[in-house]
Amino acid sequence: MPEKIKVAFVCVHNSCRSQMAEAISKLIAVESFEAYSAGTETKPQINQDAVAVIKELYGVDMNDTQKSKLITDIPPVDIVVTMGCNVNCPFLPCKHREDWGLEDPSGKDKSEFIKTAKIIEEKVLGLMKRIPSLLP
Repeated sequence: MPEKIKVAFVCVHNSCRSQMAEAISKLIAVESFEAYSAGTETKPQINQDAVAVIKELYGVDMNDTQKSKLITDIPPVDIVVTMGCNVNCPFLPCKHREDWGLEDPSGKDKSEFIKTAKIIEEKVLGLMKRIPSLLP
């Protein structure tokens, strides 16, 4: 059986959007690809507002399942999805790269985190459908 496609969700701090994308992908895309998240810097802990929303919506406690990682901490990947860094997005070698342009909900109210999670879910589902055309 061929190796599963590896997808990395990257942003600068690997504490909010990329972590949310990793958690959601591990739930809904496990048959399509292996999900990782990483950044060029790390924070001491994942954004606790993001943790609360992912736990409420998906039943996953990211404090237990994930930690903040550097891009050097993950294996080589096939696809890199940047979350919308608004700065220099981290570079990671890959076969396909795209930017989802998501605003960082950090410091905003819970509804922004829920909105971000739902957008990520839609984009992950879309990515799953597009993988065969992205990596022939």
